Amino acid sequence: MAKLKATNKRVVIEAVEPSVDGGRFPAKSTLGDAVVVSADVFADGHDRITAVLRHRSSGTRSWVEVGMTLIGNDRWQARFTPDDLGVWQFTVGGWVDHFQSWREGLSKKLEAGVDVSVDLLIGGQLVENAVSRAKGKAAKALRVLAGSLSDSGKPVSERSQLALGPDLDELMSSHPDRSNETFSEGIWEIVVDREKAVFSTWYELFPRSWSSDPGRHGTFGDVERALPYVTDMGFDVLYLPPVHPIGETYRKGPNNTLDAGPEDPGVPWAIGSGEGGHTAINPELGTIEEFRSLRDAAHAQGLELALDVAFQCSPDHPWAKEHPQWFKQRPDGTIQYAENPPKKYQDIYPIDFETDDPEGLWLALKGVFDHWIGEGIRIFRVDNPHTKSFPFWEWVIAEIRDEHPDVILLAEAFTRPKVMHRLGKVGFNQSYTYFAWRNSRSEIIEYMSDLAEVDTFFRPNFWPNTPDILTEQLQTGGRAAFITRYVLAATLSASCGIYGPAYELTENLPLRQGSEEYLNSEKYQIRDWDLDHPTSLAPLIRQVNRARTNHPALQRNGGLVFHGTDNEAILCYSRTRHDDSILVVVNLDSHHVQSSWLDLDTQALGIDSDHQFQVHDLLTDRRYIWEGPRNFVQLDPGGIPAHVFRVRERVRSEESFDYFV
Repeated sequence: MAKLKATNKRVVIEAVEPSVDGGRFPAKSTLGDAVVVSADVFADGHDRITAVLRHRSSGTRSWVEVGMTLIGNDRWQARFTPDDLGVWQFTVGGWVDHFQSWREGLSKKLEAGVDVSVDLLIGGQLVENAVSRAKGKAAKALRVLAGSLSDSGKPVSERSQLALGPDLDELMSSHPDRSNETFSEGIWEIVVDREKAVFSTWYELFPRSWSSDPGRHGTFGDVERALPYVTDMGFDVLYLPPVHPIGETYRKGPNNTLDAGPEDPGVPWAIGSGEGGHTAINPELGTIEEFRSLRDAAHAQGLELALDVAFQCSPDHPWAKEHPQWFKQRPDGTIQYAENPPKKYQDIYPIDFETDDPEGLWLALKGVFDHWIGEGIRIFRVDNPHTKSFPFWEWVIAEIRDEHPDVILLAEAFTRPKVMHRLGKVGFNQSYTYFAWRNSRSEIIEYMSDLAEVDTFFRPNFWPNTPDILTEQLQTGGRAAFITRYVLAATLSASCGIYGPAYELTENLPLRQGSEEYLNSEKYQIRDWDLDHPTSLAPLIRQVNRARTNHPALQRNGGLVFHGTDNEAILCYSRTRHDDSILVVVNLDSHHVQSSWLDLDTQALGIDSDHQFQVHDLLTDRRYIWEGPRNFVQLDPGGIPAHVFRVRERVRSEESFDYFV
């Protein structure tokens, strides 16, 4: 026989949101954004329920309480706005509110003409019981009201009016009987990040290719002189591949060949040499003082420097000699190099997270973050985190967050969805996605729906290209494909990025047919880029990024609505935040003019379907007057195959002239 656990508590609390795996992991939010908490709160019978939200920063002991509102079907909701970075906690409480239940019943009986004499005595007892829960003037006022309700010498009508009046309601709501309150099981957590964790615009470059002298290895100083080029396009994160010494053993030559010459620079991800490992700087790039100068100059121009963290080593890395137990040994005594068949990476040793020395390894890897955080870096792009231990990431990210809650980690993980999602759960602030391979209208709509289902913990960062990814669409779609893919990336996701200058210069030659590797990839050799080429997309990218900077609707991942089109080659969608609405129309066919009638959801756009409204194209500065939900577009891939419209409703002023807001 089960042990008796009798209780007077009747309220049930279920389905608390936001929740990740039932509270196993924290959800994500952004400083300044309201956290909306909802829960099912109900009890047996028909009594009235009161529900409250309690929240606090995890560094404090006291709770702040907010009343919840019933929004329908026993679902309650409230919100709070965190005012500091880090981990916040919340829980939900609820109780049967006997006073409000009594008050509601009294009102119904009065409407039905039922005698309420006894009901008023019951109310008097409820109010009298509240006296002990109050102090000072409130207690005195409650005692007087209790006496008035119980005074049978006063007319019932007078006592009833008092019972249903606002003064008694306010006093009783401020001093409720919570003796049988129920709390949700467990305490939920939410990580509050700075805004750049959700809204950021990344530009990736290889410093060694930014020399002002063709053929010379570029330096931090060269990148510092080129910063205005990056900022002029509107990027706010400058991401550098690994800046560490590069190994000599099995160094790769041009196009991933094994016959590197003495002048070949090697792959930056083959980290480590006699000059040091993950905390050292490749001397060909410069000194630590020159690195700091670049960091400070970037910050002064509105750019934040992001570094690559790649937990792997070249055969020449100091760890390979000092800690061979951190690597997988083969039967012949050699260390297993990295492979991704048919690709082989003989110049890279992956770390073995099943080592017999996990504590030593974990502390050493955290030390890499600690070193660069100490150098003022707060954004890291983490290479292939899905090939490293989940428990390690959960531990190290929690440690970093506790010490430096402003640090942002981008997961470079193109792998199975559940693996990518787990990385988001254990703490990565952003993640690469499958966006690069979602091309058709139906694929894009379906993928955005998939992302919406995991938005409590998974923040996408859309990249149309990377040094490893030159998609077939970019290879074959010409200039139009590069335009449409960046417009899509920059307006479908609050965070996006490109690998440049390959992107703005529309680099599209693959290593071989069917490959996504670039011909003459910068991963293996120094490139010279003509940044002033007349066909560069830099001016257009500037316009797109300016729209992102100026419009709140593009700075969060919510508020996305897809609108109807009668042509599968035309994709139409909008984002709305506060009173800002952006409507995007894209021709997905890079080779042919396409047109369509749009079937707009005017309510989602915040406009009256019976009024005219203006759409202002932020890419061309052209304005059009539309009316109603059905409007026509035609987009030519030979020009700009996309519209990014600001939607402005037409308003008639008191002075009898029209203007748009």
